[in-house]
Amino acid sequence: MAATNRDLTALVEDRQFRADLFYRLNVFPITVPPLRERRDDVPLLVRYFVQQYARRMNRRITTIPSETIQALTRYHWPGNIRELQNFIERAVILTSGTTLEAPVRELKRAAPKAQVEAAAPSGVTTLAEAEKEAILRALEESGGRVGGEQGAAARLGMKRTTLQAKMRKLGIESGRV
Repeated sequence: MAATNRDLTALVEDRQFRADLFYRLNVFPITVPPLRERRDDVPLLVRYFVQQYARRMNRRITTIPSETIQALTRYHWPGNIRELQNFIERAVILTSGTTLEAPVRELKRAAPKAQVEAAAPSGVTTLAEAEKEAILRALEESGGRVGGEQGAAARLGMKRTTLQAKMRKLGIESGRV
């Protein structure tokens, strides 16, 4: 299975894509419109992603405010479903209670993620800060253990090596809880 947002037929005609590869890929084409053209799918995807990430992070999120669903449905989603998925993952990380706390006011920004993180207005948590906070909380809950069934990595729903890499990147020492 392969996916692209490009017109491969036109690219083959312009000799910018190999014809033999195109014919191998074009056995059974499926065209899926972008998320902005399937706004009715947004609430279903939001619920699915919240469930998935809450379970993975050992959180109990039972409520998604209707204002949040409405804001997410109105948003253009230039990054398509992956952008929605990443946004929901971040919201689950930021949520401290049972009601999803999604930073929907950030959806109006057109700046790339790196710029938003670097120049986040006061009072707004950056993704790196939220990740660091979640990792520190998981380390505290696991008694400083990174690996194993009860370790921070398992609590966050990731591999031990992935967590260790994130910890290095964020400047978190293994023994620091």
